[in-house]
Amino acid sequence: MVKINLRAWREERNEEAQKAFFTHLILTVVLAGGMVLLGGEYFNTQIERQNLRNAFVKAEIDQLKTKIKEIENLKKLKKKRLARLNTIQTLQGNRPLIVRYFDELIRVLPEELYYTSMVRSGDTLTINGLANRNQDVSQLMRNLNNSPWFGEPNLTKVGASNSSRSFNLNVQLSKGRKVD
Repeated sequence: MVKINLRAWREERNEEAQKAFFTHLILTVVLAGGMVLLGGEYFNTQIERQNLRNAFVKAEIDQLKTKIKEIENLKKLKKKRLARLNTIQTLQGNRPLIVRYFDELIRVLPEELYYTSMVRSGDTLTINGLANRNQDVSQLMRNLNNSPWFGEPNLTKVGASNSSRSFNLNVQLSKGRKVD
């Protein structure tokens, strides 16, 4: 029988297999390293893009907050201007009332009575005057009460001097109520 020595062939085959294994191992490590680097680069790019989006959204939010503040300031200004406009309209509407009050004060004045002073405080008119008789003061109070431009009078003081009687009364001003 012939003896064939396969040891050398086996060693060569094992060396080639080992070389192929290490070549494949190195190639796999290089490919894995490349994949890790590419994956890291991809994720870094995604993070940078998201950070840019976040910065854009934050800038837009800041702009909207500024616009909201401007709108709130405009609303406050609108309220102030409307209040001013209402005040002006009220003053314009009340301007002819003072003429009507003076006209009515003359109409309700009895013959033997005259006013010495009048002071207006809000919607209250304080009248000081002189009368020859108490009946004239009573007549003035009835006339004021019957007038559509005045409320119920309140006599606060009556005094007597030599030939005349001084009086002081308060009356509420109205804006033309209807008389029954």
